[in-house]
Amino acid sequence: MKSHAFVAMPFGVKKDSQGNEIDFNRVYAELIKPALEAAGLEVFRADEEQRAGGILPDMFQELLIADLVVADLTIDNPNVWYELGVRHALRARGVVLICGGQVTTAFDLYTDRKLRYGIKNGGPDSATIEQDQKNLSGMVKATMESWHDRKVSPVYHLLPNLQEPDWKVLRVGDVKEFWEQHEAWEQRISLARKAGHIGDVLVLADEAPIVAFRADACIAAGQVLRKAEHFTFGLEQVERGLALEPQNLKGLQEKGICLQRLAMEGKPGYSLDRARSHYHGLLKTFPNDPETWALLGRVDKDAWVASWHRPGNSPELMRDEAAYEDALLRAAIESYSIAYRRNPGHYYSGINALTLMHLYRHLTNDPRYDREMAMMAGAVRFAAECGQDEEQRFWALATIGDLEVLVGTPETTKIAYKEAIAKNEKDWASLDSSLTQLQLFKDIGFRSENVDAGLAVFGRAIQKLTKPEDTWKPRQVFLLLGHMIDAPTRPVPRFPAFKESAAAEKIAEALQKLNAGPEDLALIQGACGGDLLFTEACQQRGVKVQWLQPFDEPEFIQKSVVCHSETWRARYLAVKAKLTAEIRSAPRDLGPLPTGSDPYERCNRWLLDTALSYGIRKVQFVCLWDGSEGDGRGGTAHMYQEVNRRTGQVTWINTSTL
Repeated sequence: MKSHAFVAMPFGVKKDSQGNEIDFNRVYAELIKPALEAAGLEVFRADEEQRAGGILPDMFQELLIADLVVADLTIDNPNVWYELGVRHALRARGVVLICGGQVTTAFDLYTDRKLRYGIKNGGPDSATIEQDQKNLSGMVKATMESWHDRKVSPVYHLLPNLQEPDWKVLRVGDVKEFWEQHEAWEQRISLARKAGHIGDVLVLADEAPIVAFRADACIAAGQVLRKAEHFTFGLEQVERGLALEPQNLKGLQEKGICLQRLAMEGKPGYSLDRARSHYHGLLKTFPNDPETWALLGRVDKDAWVASWHRPGNSPELMRDEAAYEDALLRAAIESYSIAYRRNPGHYYSGINALTLMHLYRHLTNDPRYDREMAMMAGAVRFAAECGQDEEQRFWALATIGDLEVLVGTPETTKIAYKEAIAKNEKDWASLDSSLTQLQLFKDIGFRSENVDAGLAVFGRAIQKLTKPEDTWKPRQVFLLLGHMIDAPTRPVPRFPAFKESAAAEKIAEALQKLNAGPEDLALIQGACGGDLLFTEACQQRGVKVQWLQPFDEPEFIQKSVVCHSETWRARYLAVKAKLTAEIRSAPRDLGPLPTGSDPYERCNRWLLDTALSYGIRKVQFVCLWDGSEGDGRGGTAHMYQEVNRRTGQVTWINTSTL
């Protein structure tokens, strides 16, 4: 999705300080708009709004949310100066100043860099306009690329502790259309996350209408990938979001979680020390954030558990090692305790601090935390019982169950955990998380009767659910992309019909070399030519095929199946009858096509992101392609380069040499 630019400038014909008339509509149409579009931005000027009513609400909204504001200061127009002042007050960055003819010398902006363009005969100078466009495009690109390097607003530059307002709560007057579109987009993100369609989330993240939305969506995509245990790819998405908003607290926390999980997996270059250092750096900026303190506590807790909970260790040895590593245990207690002091309603940090204190007392017989433990038990219970968030209700009730393990009886433990499970809505991962912690307690002989009661409750509940690993997961994911059969009138052949048999033979050979079979998944569009040849070859080898299409199916058949010859309809319907997965269409699953986007490129990105969401190392890209460049992001060349960069697992069947 393109970044969004708002142009603040005079409208119509106005006189400069020398009395010369300038047609600013020509300046916009001939210089500013083409230059911004060449830089890859979508451009808007307040007078372009066609709806009835005043333009002020739209103007204020644009000044708040636009990725870039270009202000033309050629003449002393009060409206432009006012709009520039509003932008400087609302946002610290994202402003480009331009000026036709003599550069303005307004004191407050005297030192700001301004781009000068030529004016002649009341409009852009024809002798310099080409270079002026290039200069403006270059300045815009440089400004966007160095977004976070320096604050261009004199307000935020001179008041370094001033914080930008939260744009999400500043909804201006009657400007409903923008926010309705945003809420619809946000709803699609939410539905895709709940359905586990990670590829959808990745595409929608790219289609966010402005940078701020795109940052949140990238971070959301990273969280979904992390929960699916694709930690490297998840970290990549989170860092994409942080490149747009470096101080996004949720993103910084998610980055720490990914670093921690990669360290626990033993990935080269990752360690718990790196995750710990990340959180310490985050706490310098957000010293009172309880969630960050709790995440730091989790790092030390994981380090402590890893130091003694090893396969083959006897219970006696595990208990002895757990007691010996008391320094790590105290570090975790300290971080969780600080988190809970920062927010006594943060029951997650409270129950973790309290649990680790009890474990410390059990292992070392050291009474240092006794007084604090007595006070915290009631406070944590009250905080959990006050938890009103229905989505987090299971964890609030599970916290009460954890508390009963510490201070209750087997019967109260059983009752509390059953209450929690009733709110679980069959989430296997949540049940397994609680079960795993109870098993750790059992391994070091902590409150055995209560722990056994909890294990029995969770064990019985989890037996009724399907473990995620038990659901089908592909061994390999084939990302298959092929040219459509050429129209008979195509001037430069790409995949003429007479090469069909040779292409089918090469596709079969490629799939055989890759050992494609029933354990694999193929992602294809299903168009006439290469796509249907791929589908037929996959079905012959028992590969599961999923079609993702750029249009709803009836339109897709007309545009991409029978577009050159009616004979392809029968083949399409024949392979469709053998599909085991429902055909997915971009308009239905991703929403309307964004303005200025190509439906085929969007679908190709959808295919690529969906393939990568199964695990980067699983992806095999096979393309039937003539090798031509220049088809942009989402085109065959882009997909070839992207998979080749990540895995090197690409197979190219060159139609020009068949």
